[in-house]
Amino acid sequence: MVDGRDQGIPGAVWLRRRVRAGDLTAVAGIRAALRELWGHRVAEDPAHAAELLTSELVTNALVHTAHGAVVTATLAGDVLRVEVRDFAPEPPDPYVPVSDDGTHGRGLLLVQALADAWGVRAQGVGKSVWFELTGVKPVG
Repeated sequence: MVDGRDQGIPGAVWLRRRVRAGDLTAVAGIRAALRELWGHRVAEDPAHAAELLTSELVTNALVHTAHGAVVTATLAGDVLRVEVRDFAPEPPDPYVPVSDDGTHGRGLLLVQALADAWGVRAQGVGKSVWFELTGVKPVG
């Protein structure tokens, strides 16, 4: 676990957490860490959206790969950016779920709908799936 300020970006705050393979209980801890990081700096709406989208990406990494993940979140100026790195080379596969799928398969659709930008980047062994929320107004 690493939390801190100034990851090469003046005034930025950031967080980096490792999540063990298959540890879905860690998703709640990631959400709590995000609330702590952004809670006093960002209005509720973008903070809740970032929390939801991060939960989706971490859950995808843990459910669809046999390895853990590394979550990095950065708040720099008016941009919230989250990256979830896993260690499987296969790209994520967004699809439109059928009505009887329950809640399965909607994570990347939420990211597409709510994020201002998102993407997938190959990264050595594995990939990073990331999103940004821009125009975030600081609290106060």
